[in-house]
Amino acid sequence: MQPANRILPNIGIVATEASGDQLGGHLICALKACLPQAQFIGIGGPNMLAAGMQSLFPMEKLAVHGYVEILRRLPQIVWIRHKLRNYFFQHRPHILIGIDSPDFNLGLEEKLKQRGVPTVHYVSPSIWAWRGERIHKIKRAVSHMLTLFPFELPLYEKAGIPVTYVGHPLAELLPDVPDHAAAREQMRLLPTTKVIALLPGSRQNELHYMADTFIATARCISQVLAGVQFLVPLHSRETRDQFESALYHNNAQDLPLTILFGHTHNALTVADVALVASGTATLEALLLKCPMVITYKANDLSFRMVKNKYYLPFVGLPNILAGEFIVPEILQRDATPENLGQAVLNLLADETVKERLRRKFSAIHAKLRQNTAQRAAQAILPYLESQGVTSEPMADLRGG
Repeated sequence: MQPANRILPNIGIVATEASGDQLGGHLICALKACLPQAQFIGIGGPNMLAAGMQSLFPMEKLAVHGYVEILRRLPQIVWIRHKLRNYFFQHRPHILIGIDSPDFNLGLEEKLKQRGVPTVHYVSPSIWAWRGERIHKIKRAVSHMLTLFPFELPLYEKAGIPVTYVGHPLAELLPDVPDHAAAREQMRLLPTTKVIALLPGSRQNELHYMADTFIATARCISQVLAGVQFLVPLHSRETRDQFESALYHNNAQDLPLTILFGHTHNALTVADVALVASGTATLEALLLKCPMVITYKANDLSFRMVKNKYYLPFVGLPNILAGEFIVPEILQRDATPENLGQAVLNLLADETVKERLRRKFSAIHAKLRQNTAQRAAQAILPYLESQGVTSEPMADLRGG
């Protein structure tokens, strides 16, 4: 039983997509290590639910991307945020943690901050890449920013926004030196087989634009490179069915291609080269030291709207983290099967370039490993303690 004078922490936490759910699950566990009686409520997915939170709405209703796609679902998104805001008004949390999804979370955080609730935003919006004017809204909405990448820190320090660089959790989960040979043996692949991982995206709308192109690219490569093996990791039954349907419509069932249900890390570990749709998968490829070609296609209107506001010459995380083009990026109309196939074959044949890439990837990996969830929890705890919440000893956190 809790002592009568101990305040039980009530923590609002909101994630709207799978990557945020993973971060949220780790963070809840880290906070529970020193706040075992804390209650977490808001919106989350399977990882956060497994860690002990209560989700007021299904996270899947909010997991949409791109201007056009968001517009189709806007009434439902606005309704959910309105209901969630009213819930937090009536059941005031000690703190609100918004994980990524700035278009959804920043407005909610601003309303709660106006009512005196400390707000933490976990994962910086890409103000270094586009829509830099959002820094003003962030300052109104956020009591503290938690960033995953080191280059983001100075932007918030300059704006006078409390900020902590916490690193990226994938850098802790993935090994410094992946065991390429053991992974190949486990998947029954010969050491001499040329293996290309194809990662066309994790969402159905991404496969809508990418599946046919990836299949045609595999066809181009297989016509030139005998004995090649393609691996296609897909994360849901829906995306797997979608890709299999694209294979059928393209008469490509004869391709030397294996679809994996999940197992992205296995595919990237055994692969000689990967063709990757821009996104978190490019970071996974970097951390697993897999040389890659980055590509992306989207709705033309969405792509033009983003491109017109974009500050950087590159879109892939490996290039952004390196501050230079270290891997090829072939986007939108330039992303033809012929262009992609040639880029993959060029990289596959150049051992010097691949080894240089692996060294650069290793250096970035080391910078991103920061004991992320513990650092994030350590930044959050003072806001709770200032309201009388008592935490358990923090030795484990400060040792991370």
